[in-house]
Amino acid sequence: MLEISEIFGPTIQGEGKKVGTPSVFIRLGKCNMSCSGFNVAYQTPTGETKYSCDSYYSVDHSFKPHWMRFEKYEEILVEVEKLFLDYKPDIVITGGEPLIYWNNEQFQKLLEYFVTHDFNVTIESNGSIPIDFTLPYQKKILFSLSVKLSNSGESLKKRVNIQALTTIIHQASAYLKFVMDKHFINKAQSEIQELLAQLPKVEVYMMPLGETLDELNDNAMSVIQMAIQNNFNYSDRLHIRIWDNKRGV
Repeated sequence: MLEISEIFGPTIQGEGKKVGTPSVFIRLGKCNMSCSGFNVAYQTPTGETKYSCDSYYSVDHSFKPHWMRFEKYEEILVEVEKLFLDYKPDIVITGGEPLIYWNNEQFQKLLEYFVTHDFNVTIESNGSIPIDFTLPYQKKILFSLSVKLSNSGESLKKRVNIQALTTIIHQASAYLKFVMDKHFINKAQSEIQELLAQLPKVEVYMMPLGETLDELNDNAMSVIQMAIQNNFNYSDRLHIRIWDNKRGV
């Protein structure tokens, strides 16, 4: 079974290497982290206040009753194909943490269908879960690896898996993406350089923390300056600039 919190589009990819690209998103439920350090406040369906990332509704199991459940990948295709226009948008598989489902047969059939039907597929992952590449189509996927730094509130052992990252970078197209606010810049720079020293050469994107447009604007310039100083790429969060914190667009 595949548990999905939302399927939406066509819209644009709001961040990372393919920002601005017409895309359909498949957001899977479940994550192996909570990232309370990102300090996004939300209320559970029972009214409890918690803190997590801005995809809390795909992470916190209290939202699980609201997730869609699919036994077969064809059921997901039916929902996704309703969103297509007269071209093939990028397919973005995100979460939560989608690599939790990597060894799920239906998940692999879904990936295989999109890749073999000439869709560009991106998987957005925190890169902490080891996976094996055993089939050719798996190597044609782009991995957007949002590796968590200490500002996430997660332990180093939990959030960074050098072997898992190295395998993905070697076997497929991949880039790293780091999220931070203006107060974390110096610590982030140290942590990123330490991480990169242990990995194969890989593109790096810096992204400002911000659930709303005001928060994004408050952090953007500091992150831009840090990216310039370190020869990193800057990624804005275009979806927030356009739609603020509205979901499903």
